[in-house]
Amino acid sequence: MDVLNLHELEALAKAKLPQMAWDYYASGADDERCLRRNLEAYEAILLHYHVLVDVARRELATTVLGERIAMPIAVAPTAFHRLAHPDGELASVRGAGDAGTLFILSTLSNTPVEDVVAAASGPVWFQLYVYRDRAATAALVQRVEAAGCRALVLTVDAPLLGRRERDVRNRFGLPPELGVSNLHAAGYAPVPAAGGESGLAAYFATLLDPALTWDVLPWLRSITKLPIVVKGIVRADDAVRAVTHGAAGIVVSNHGGRQLDASPATIDVLPRIVDAVAGRGEILLDGGVRRGTDVVKALALGARAVLVGRPVLWGLTAGGREGVAAALGVLRRELDLAMALCGCADLGAITRDLVTP
Repeated sequence: MDVLNLHELEALAKAKLPQMAWDYYASGADDERCLRRNLEAYEAILLHYHVLVDVARRELATTVLGERIAMPIAVAPTAFHRLAHPDGELASVRGAGDAGTLFILSTLSNTPVEDVVAAASGPVWFQLYVYRDRAATAALVQRVEAAGCRALVLTVDAPLLGRRERDVRNRFGLPPELGVSNLHAAGYAPVPAAGGESGLAAYFATLLDPALTWDVLPWLRSITKLPIVVKGIVRADDAVRAVTHGAAGIVVSNHGGRQLDASPATIDVLPRIVDAVAGRGEILLDGGVRRGTDVVKALALGARAVLVGRPVLWGLTAGGREGVAAALGVLRRELDLAMALCGCADLGAITRDLVTP
């Protein structure tokens, strides 16, 4: 696919998706201020570039938890990919592999984890929600480990689902032929519309565990050998608690503006989290990344890599596997150019003085 930027890809997706699916993917909580804040925060950060540096060759490759990827841009976990394209998560993981990067599969996947891992040419991590039914959760963890996923990404910012008013208005639910594929055995696959509410909100309120505490990390470590990444952190003290309780990394994330609408932009809280963790775990970031310059800013402020969610869904909608690869390719090209213009021949040269000289 030949698209100039992610904004063009988003427009293509909006024109193609049914209204309910578009609203589900695009919306944020309440007044959607956090959704906008994630984007706008990048505009306030300027890059104080170096000059007269040899940037004839640039190296974009990096590692996350020891996994080598072609660039510091990976695929965030997002739900229900078959609302965007019939091939769903299979197209998405193949597109991520074409781009040489990591794919994180959602608990709320429409495709079995075994099929996704089999289709992958790069590393796959699994994003985990903890259900009230701990036996079902443990069985899911063991299943994804056996399937070949290489890390768990524990989402901690959703004890209940944020009130996404577009979904409430649409009475969002999945069609009968789609479901949470990895939880059929537990009977937790259907996500139907629910009265005057979002069906997904009802699903969360009924099945997911709102009583989680930091004790969940030692419990998970006792049932799996996989490294655990904690996703949904916006406070430095919580980041320190996560690594103290055994997390190998964290994702600085406000759930794409879909949970607490008064949340801070993730790029704004990133530096103090990086300083507090002080190298004791790897730090990833999601929320609002739409340009290669955004990636430079996140790396300069201490992120190991960024995760992108909605742009992958736009690409999936517009062109399946090729669309996902195109979305990631746009960001890679922009990052490569931004590095050259900043005087950075490799990722190690992207340091905090680019934004705070």
